[in-house]
Amino acid sequence: MFAQLQDRLNGILKQLRGQGRLTEDNIKDTLREIRLALLEADVALPVVRQFIEDIRAKAVGEAVMKSLTPGQVLIKLVHDELVRVMGEFNERLDLNTPPPAVILMAGLQGSGKTTTAAKLARWLQEKHKRSVMLASCDIYRPAAIEQLRILAAEVGAEYCPSQAQEDPVAIAQRALDTARRRFKDVLIIDTAGRMHVDAEMMAEIKRIHTAVQPIETLFVVDAMTGQDAANTAKAFNEALPLTGVILTKTDGDARGGAALSIRCITGKPIKFLGTGERTAMLEPFYPDRIASRILGMGDVVSLVEEVQARVDREQAERLVKKLKKGKEFDLADFKEQLEQMARLGGVLGLMERLPGMNQLPDHIKAKASDKELAKLIAIINSMTPQERRFPAIIKGSRKRRIAAGSGTRVQDVNQLLKQFMQMQRLMKRMQGGGMAKMMRALQGRLPPGGLPL
Repeated sequence: MFAQLQDRLNGILKQLRGQGRLTEDNIKDTLREIRLALLEADVALPVVRQFIEDIRAKAVGEAVMKSLTPGQVLIKLVHDELVRVMGEFNERLDLNTPPPAVILMAGLQGSGKTTTAAKLARWLQEKHKRSVMLASCDIYRPAAIEQLRILAAEVGAEYCPSQAQEDPVAIAQRALDTARRRFKDVLIIDTAGRMHVDAEMMAEIKRIHTAVQPIETLFVVDAMTGQDAANTAKAFNEALPLTGVILTKTDGDARGGAALSIRCITGKPIKFLGTGERTAMLEPFYPDRIASRILGMGDVVSLVEEVQARVDREQAERLVKKLKKGKEFDLADFKEQLEQMARLGGVLGLMERLPGMNQLPDHIKAKASDKELAKLIAIINSMTPQERRFPAIIKGSRKRRIAAGSGTRVQDVNQLLKQFMQMQRLMKRMQGGGMAKMMRALQGRLPPGGLPL
């Protein structure tokens, strides 16, 4: 998300870094470029106007104009304004109520409500150790009820069965009674969506809301609809007392207009981002971290949290013990590392959270695509256990067989083996206490204070 806006803003602000002082003219030019960048990112016009006016008012102040690093000060103003527009801080779910706390999911058809309900159940169970029940009131969309049943089993949440012939309000009431009897902490209710906001849909969801009195009513919206997402959220908010928004499909949204518009237009906070199709790909929305990503400062805090949550520690410890015993790093180990990277959102997902990575050339980013990662794993999967343990035996005929089995070319197999050998050499250096030497050598090339966190 934000790739387009990130590229534009970084190009604009990069020009300021080298300037000795700010003048009203270069501030005016910069703000005009920022305005165009926001409009291209499909940010709502009223939000853009307010954004630019607020920065202009602060930028022409004496403290900024006389600063020794005026370009950096203006960059900080842009960062702070991005944070303000998106909501200052992360607003958590309010579950402070006698159990079960009811969460009602609302939104248009195709926004990803059903998948998001399951993602939220998984997040509550894993992060907050809450017992969760899922229920579907979507009696209109074919297989919607069955989809939620399958997803509930996948995430390990209890499921309250329902039938397409039942009344949605009756389903919601029965689910609430069942959740009480089963002593569930949280009940998540998935509701029906429509292709557009209509009176019939609004009347039905109002009746469900009245029947179960949810403590959280979350509007689920597709980020790729841009500022239309904010306008739809506003329409829902006028009919329902929304408590927050979940932006889905952010991995496919290069603009980010929805994230920058929703808070200002609806007054409701974005609470979560859906970052992919898998049920593990839901993350809390932190405005300050997102603002840092947009300006190319990275998001190391989120990266560390994700590594702690998703990296298989036992697997990592096994690799460390293996290397300590003097055994060689092999292709099976290499495959495990690639799979760990995939679980963390792929190469690009990692890169966008590291400071300065947005400045890499496009051809480098293309080589680091998630398709390349999947291709490497496919090539290793096409090898025999012996070939993975002893890569040196992989010669001509074996390479051709591996390439045919993985749907790739012999050149791709050669490239993988080259990358593996580089990784193997790195691991050997680390075995002999080389890590400390490497860090000492690297330290001289880092900015004062180490890595820019």
